[in-house]
Amino acid sequence: MATEVRPTAGIAGLHHVTAIASDARANLRFYEGVLGLRLVKQTVNFDDPGTYHLYFGDAHGSPGSILTFFPWAGALPGRAGTGMTMATAFAVPPNAIEFWMGRFADLAIDFEAPSERYGDDVLRFKDPDGLPLELIQQKGSERGTADPRAIPPLIPADAAITGFHGVSLCVAGYERSARLLTDVFGYAFVGQEGERFRFQSSGAGQSAGSYVDLLCQPDTLVRGRSGAGTVHHVAFRARDEEQQLQWREKVREFGLDVTPVLDRNYFRSIYFREPGGVLYEIATDPPGFAADEALEHLGETLKLPDWLEPRRASIEARLPALRD
Repeated sequence: MATEVRPTAGIAGLHHVTAIASDARANLRFYEGVLGLRLVKQTVNFDDPGTYHLYFGDAHGSPGSILTFFPWAGALPGRAGTGMTMATAFAVPPNAIEFWMGRFADLAIDFEAPSERYGDDVLRFKDPDGLPLELIQQKGSERGTADPRAIPPLIPADAAITGFHGVSLCVAGYERSARLLTDVFGYAFVGQEGERFRFQSSGAGQSAGSYVDLLCQPDTLVRGRSGAGTVHHVAFRARDEEQQLQWREKVREFGLDVTPVLDRNYFRSIYFREPGGVLYEIATDPPGFAADEALEHLGETLKLPDWLEPRRASIEARLPALRD
């Protein structure tokens, strides 16, 4: 009888979240200029080299801080619904919400009145494509402040985004989605507020992006549709390639179809649909975004994988300039 494969520790949290945008320049202006994230990598969608793949995160491009985008020019808006990510939440230091409300008001960015969730203050807003975002001010947070090298001068380090808090996923059937998190990923159920069920990573090296909220709303939302302003997939962390292969086997044992390992240059990836329809990825921490450019110059130039370098001239001719 085959020996059951058990990873040495639970998943530590989110690695990155990838969403769809409709305009690369507007996307850059918002996430770099408004939210103060650092563009840590500009490359292309390896499956569609005619469009950018932009990565925003902290100063070091740390796993748990990376929001990435496929900015397809003229992409039609998506539709919220089951099988979709309903909100991506960033963590900010205590007492930061007031600063962000003032900043958004000054920049004419709409936001909702702050609310409370699991004892934390939440500020909800959207990006230029309508992607739902949240800033969550964790009471007694020990994550500290952001690295000032990654933020514009107008954003004080004691108010800046420090990484992900987590994601809210809308699923039609709650039970199997929850079992994947607890029985396979090693997450712990930590609370319920109405139709929102919260799970927290319990893996060694628990990091930013440790929360996943499942929204069980089978009667209130139709099936979601991918498009501008929606999340394409949610990626979780694997310590290395060996651990990733262990997770791959565990996902297969759970009864889900999973891809072979794919090389994404800055990490290795496997993909599968979780039972509620959300596309999941498990990505390795190494080699990281400094694999092909120095840390102090991350995101400054277009980087291509070796197999696309012979096409650089034609690829660059199709891509819009990101900056003036």
